[in-house]
Amino acid sequence: MPTIYEKLRADIVTAVKARNTGTATILRTTDAAIQRASMDLGKPIDDALAITTLRKAVKNLTDAKAEFAKGGRADLVAANEAEISLLEKYLPQGLDAARLEAIIAEAIQSTGAQSKKEMGKVIGALKQRPEASLIDFGVVSKLIQAKLP
Repeated sequence: MPTIYEKLRADIVTAVKARNTGTATILRTTDAAIQRASMDLGKPIDDALAITTLRKAVKNLTDAKAEFAKGGRADLVAANEAEISLLEKYLPQGLDAARLEAIIAEAIQSTGAQSKKEMGKVIGALKQRPEASLIDFGVVSKLIQAKLP
């Protein structure tokens, strides 16, 4: 089974052959970001690196989309939505809400966290779990804050 990065590279070739310049540009930009992250970290490109880079790109696009919406730029909002939906195809499906809640409760209990000041311990414990690549830590931090006094 091809890795996420290999699939992305194959889709670039497909988009170029189909003369789909918009998709090809988005995918090439993402490819460059993954390669740059690999060089910066001095690590080979693997699924974990690709997922991290893709999540960061989707987060940045989502933040930009919110700003464009505030500014009344519907054209840029639509462009960002299209780019987000294209990149999300490469991300693994996240955990369902019930499973995520259970994992968070388990992490809070195992770390003994009693307040929001100890939130870092809980997130650190979650990052050590095997399903860490499926966890969106932006969402998780809000859930942890809601659970801790």
